[in-house]
Amino acid sequence: MLAILTDIDLEVMPGEAVAVVGASGSGKSTLLGLLAGLDTPSAGSIRIDGAELFDLDEDGRAALRARLLGFVFQSFQLLPALNALENVSLPLELAERGDAEPAARAMLERVGLGERLTHYPKTLSGGEQQRVALARAFVQQPKLLLADEPTGNLDAATGEGIIDLLFRLNAENGTTLLLVTHDEMLARRCNRLVRLSAGRIVNGATA
Repeated sequence: MLAILTDIDLEVMPGEAVAVVGASGSGKSTLLGLLAGLDTPSAGSIRIDGAELFDLDEDGRAALRARLLGFVFQSFQLLPALNALENVSLPLELAERGDAEPAARAMLERVGLGERLTHYPKTLSGGEQQRVALARAFVQQPKLLLADEPTGNLDAATGEGIIDLLFRLNAENGTTLLLVTHDEMLARRCNRLVRLSAGRIVNGATA
């Protein structure tokens, strides 16, 4: 059996911003998938906000994700058939929130897209798509935000603006942030840097 992660012992405190860095294949994305409850570990445990993640069934993990977690991906993961407002409204509608549209509208205005509400992903630039993704991630006020290479598909200038926005929204909302990145400069904007090598943590120093 191939061991992707071994002897991982990591605690992230509420409100902390932690960057996970490492070479391709070091296990960064696998760690994120486990923390989200999307992958299942062969051994060990993961506790989020007091809940033992893998004591829950698949529906229970999905409910926990909807209640506690926000996600930002390198590839944006917007639904192409929905416009910006609909993409951001969707998680609120799934949670049966009666204020889905006004809350989504307000969040899109916060990320500077108040004039782009009815635009579809294909008509938005990469930076604008990632702003929609940030709005979608923060609209439910998650306790934990998982970000996987959030600037990986953006040019340097656009990526810098997205990261400034990410950290501003994170601070305003008091969200705990776990950021996977290969960008050492970005990682050092977090409170703590955790380095993975061959599936093991090799340091967890304060940035």
